[in-house]
Amino acid sequence: MTALLPDTAPPRAELSLPLVVTSLMRGVVYRESAPEVWRHLLALQPDLRDHVAVLGLVPVVDETEGYAFLRQRPDEDPDGGVPVPRLVARRSLSFPVSLLLALLRRRLAATDAGEAGGRLVLSRLEIVDLLAEVLPDPGRRNRLVEQVDGHVAKAVELGFLRRMPGPDGGFEVRRVLKAFVDAQWLADFDAKLAEYAAATQQLQPAVEDLP
Repeated sequence: MTALLPDTAPPRAELSLPLVVTSLMRGVVYRESAPEVWRHLLALQPDLRDHVAVLGLVPVVDETEGYAFLRQRPDEDPDGGVPVPRLVARRSLSFPVSLLLALLRRRLAATDAGEAGGRLVLSRLEIVDLLAEVLPDPGRRNRLVEQVDGHVAKAVELGFLRRMPGPDGGFEVRRVLKAFVDAQWLADFDAKLAEYAAATQQLQPAVEDLP
């Protein structure tokens, strides 16, 4: 049985798989910013999966949130395929950037749970406040705040934040963050953050011990 194409999809003869693949190879494809590519992508999902599978990649498409990207197939593929060189590099994140992403993910979840919903846009000051609230060590908190622009720039580079135009600036939290920072990731990071807080508390002198 042939799957029905979306009403807005181009005719089959006009669909372009190379357009979809090259766009995804460059990064995340968003419905709102690349509507033409998005229409081709939705109509060509079976072809796309077959095409990128030989490269060791898996397409991730969230039609509800309106984004798609390519993810590296796990090294231990259940199908027993021959391992291929990685096309999607693993990124090692620093503690501050990991903390920022975890906080942004929680804020996004809170926004989705609220009545307003919609896009989440934060000012630089709001991002600073998010970071400052969770770090018990004043020294480290101050250093993190001083370096916040670099951490925000990294999140923009990774595609999790988007700079908003205009004099007021601000940053939109991209919904693709939900695909990378899941509940397990947050739980693991919470455990590490709790260990850090406990270690910091042990190093701080008790009030009665202060001169």
